[in-house]
Amino acid sequence: MSRPLLTVARLPLLALALTVLWAPLAGEAQSPRRSFRVGFLSPGSAATDQFHAPFRERLRALGYVEGQNLAVDFRWAEGRFERLSPLATELARLQPDVIVAVVTQASLAARDATGTVPIVMIGVADPVAAGLVTTLARPGGNVTGTSGAAAQIVGKQLELIKETFPDRSRVGVLWNPANAVFQALQLREAQIAARALHVELNLLQARSPAELERVLGAAVPLRPLWVLGDPLFTTQRSRIGRLALARRVPVVTSTREMVEAGALLAYGPSYSDLSRRSTAYVDQILKGAKPSDLPVEEPTTFELVVNLGTARALGVSVPRPLILRADRVIE
Repeated sequence: MSRPLLTVARLPLLALALTVLWAPLAGEAQSPRRSFRVGFLSPGSAATDQFHAPFRERLRALGYVEGQNLAVDFRWAEGRFERLSPLATELARLQPDVIVAVVTQASLAARDATGTVPIVMIGVADPVAAGLVTTLARPGGNVTGTSGAAAQIVGKQLELIKETFPDRSRVGVLWNPANAVFQALQLREAQIAARALHVELNLLQARSPAELERVLGAAVPLRPLWVLGDPLFTTQRSRIGRLALARRVPVVTSTREMVEAGALLAYGPSYSDLSRRSTAYVDQILKGAKPSDLPVEEPTTFELVVNLGTARALGVSVPRPLILRADRVIE
């Protein structure tokens, strides 16, 4: 008996069935989506670093999912700058597609560890003065990213101190000589601002967490205490806040996180914003862009944060105009 002929009406159904059957095979034949590897180097710790959470959130928003198409190797110096160089070398040996380096010291360590792996810096105070890039517009090497402009805002911080404590002619300044490059930039600007505002600066050094209690004790007759931006101090912000409150020392600094931990007020860039913006550099580099062609971005968002709870505990009267200008007031 002869087989029935396929009718024209049944041909589309057959084509659809074949498409369904062959679709998985065609998918398997396609090359798998590439997986990328990113190194993340921070002078802080996983518990205190304020950069990695917004950075990872933005990566996910761009379609990079850890464990699927992305692997991130974290290295933490735990506030010890001498660990940055070996950690950077360790990351470079893994041959990641990009190394992300948090602030100046980590970026310098990464730059010294590799001249070929692209490096994206986050919040470096002055990338040109630090020797990380040739110019902001044309970085020129394997490093690009965002600048924190920390040195440029030092003068504004001292103005806020003078506005809050108009009768004070002396200010204690906490700095970390172990972070020579970054701190020298800030100290230079601090001294320029101090001369203009007729303020005497009394420098207090702390190289390690163990020295903080001694320094906070020495700061009592020098109140208020101006804490310059530094990863050591950010990592130890809870301890500094606790010691300062116990000794009734008002602290003025550059990061919102330190005010949340008990400092009186802060003025500085939004490091969460800088972290998110640095993620765009990683995305472009993973898609083939060269660091030398990506201009360094400076911060566009600055935060003035006031802790009125701390002010009340210390008996400090924060000027009303300053409170009204604040981006955030902590009660």
